[in-house]
Amino acid sequence: MTKKMEQLLSKEEFEAKLRGMGEMYHIHHPFHIRMYEGSCTKEEIQGWVANRFYYQTAIPIKDAAIMSNNPPLEDRRKWIDRIIDHDSVGGGIEAWLELGEAVGLKKEDLISHKYVLPAVKFAVDAYINFAKQRPWKEAAMSSLTEMFAPQIHQQRLDTWPKNYPWIEQNGLRYFQKRLSEARRDVQHGLALTLEEFNTIELQKKACEILQFKLDILWTMCDALYLAYELKRPPYFNIKGCNATRKINCSE
Repeated sequence: MTKKMEQLLSKEEFEAKLRGMGEMYHIHHPFHIRMYEGSCTKEEIQGWVANRFYYQTAIPIKDAAIMSNNPPLEDRRKWIDRIIDHDSVGGGIEAWLELGEAVGLKKEDLISHKYVLPAVKFAVDAYINFAKQRPWKEAAMSSLTEMFAPQIHQQRLDTWPKNYPWIEQNGLRYFQKRLSEARRDVQHGLALTLEEFNTIELQKKACEILQFKLDILWTMCDALYLAYELKRPPYFNIKGCNATRKINCSE
């Protein structure tokens, strides 16, 4: 865990502190560890893809919200690239739909968010609302979990073909494209954070914001772990309850 901020850190020390928070990145969650090790069932992989798609669709909405809070022109121009990365023809949203089909999901089920768990929805919606309501610099630096993303994308590219040979290889395009995009985005977001969060209180706030984003990603995995591994989806203990969520994507 991060230590309490007691003195102003140099840019190098501040960056090291932010990067050190990667120990709480969701790559270390038990659900992701099982995915990396090849222990997840087809149902679990499908559930993760379906729920994560809700997060993917939120990314350009979050970025548009940041732009609506009026960053300077040069920052807006750089932020436009993020929206294009996801919303353009052949972009991240389409690539994730390809992943869904590669794991055996129907495109219309992904788009309708049919299998999204309530906790996942609440977490992602909290992220969007944060981007809408907070000053643009705070919302922008919340994206710095991208510092840790290339490792998780590369991990999937390295292990999925061997561990889950039933997944069609063209479905991995999203992870391939994000390797370079995430690194580019980090350069901008990190430079902004190191420059603008330049007092003890602001550096402390930056760490709190990054922790908030880490909490969102971890909470999403908690919901998947509970529903798919422990077989305890929402309302699982209420027999005959019409509100029980359908989580088996193969049915």
